[in-house]
Amino acid sequence: MKATVFGATGFIGARLVQYLRAKGYEVFAPERGSRSWCNQPLGHVFYCIGITADFRRRPLDTVQAHVSVVSDILHHGIFDSFLYLSSTRVYCRASGAHETAVTPVVSADPSDLYNLSKLTGEAACLALGRDHVRVARLSNVYGSDFSSENFLSSIIQDAFRTGRILLRTAPDSEKDYIWIEDVAYALEQIALKGSEQIYNVASGENTRHGAITQVLSSVTGCDVVVQEGAPIQRFPTIDTTRLSRLVSCEFRPLLAHLELLAEEFRSQLGGNIEAALTASKRPAPTR
Repeated sequence: MKATVFGATGFIGARLVQYLRAKGYEVFAPERGSRSWCNQPLGHVFYCIGITADFRRRPLDTVQAHVSVVSDILHHGIFDSFLYLSSTRVYCRASGAHETAVTPVVSADPSDLYNLSKLTGEAACLALGRDHVRVARLSNVYGSDFSSENFLSSIIQDAFRTGRILLRTAPDSEKDYIWIEDVAYALEQIALKGSEQIYNVASGENTRHGAITQVLSSVTGCDVVVQEGAPIQRFPTIDTTRLSRLVSCEFRPLLAHLELLAEEFRSQLGGNIEAALTASKRPAPTR
């Protein structure tokens, strides 16, 4: 069976390629900007191209990644199925987080550019009216991606490198996290067996920032400081009813993985952790 992964150099795309190859797929991963995918059967297409943490600094790149490129592939590609990776971030202004929820956006707000572009990419997919073209809205995907600028990776790095976590949002802030291995499995199942147009790919359970930093403090010995006036940011609990009907496994919660993630980062730092902590004038954390 053939699969094509666009965005195969990113965190999710790279792991998806590994997963699919391990399952016996013939995987094609076109290089960025290449049109080598034209005029050939692509099999099951996974569209993983996207701009994340730096979308505010790269507005035109964001629109191109989330809308223009996908429109080109939909127009000219030959595929058995097409799965567009969107985000549960589109629910940030919504009153609920079911796939049918109304998702308000404000075009004048730079923070909404991400949501607007993702929703436009979704609309381009779904407007075709093809049963085999679907959307997966992913929550916060975590794994050994310590180069990322996202919240979880940043605070793990800070815990080790500086011995201090500064929370700019209140400890009662919370959002949904899902493990990269669970994501790869879910995406394959949606591509092969999905009967709905849109699926939320999430754990279905929010995790508090305070609970995360408590575990990291225990593991690393770091201090946790909350910025004065830090706001509470709570994302709605993601409805995973559709996904639960499609897949049979239960997804592992973040807190069950967090200590392992911290240890993976510790091992990546190696001897550099001592130098990093000495530079920050803190003692090395002990277990």
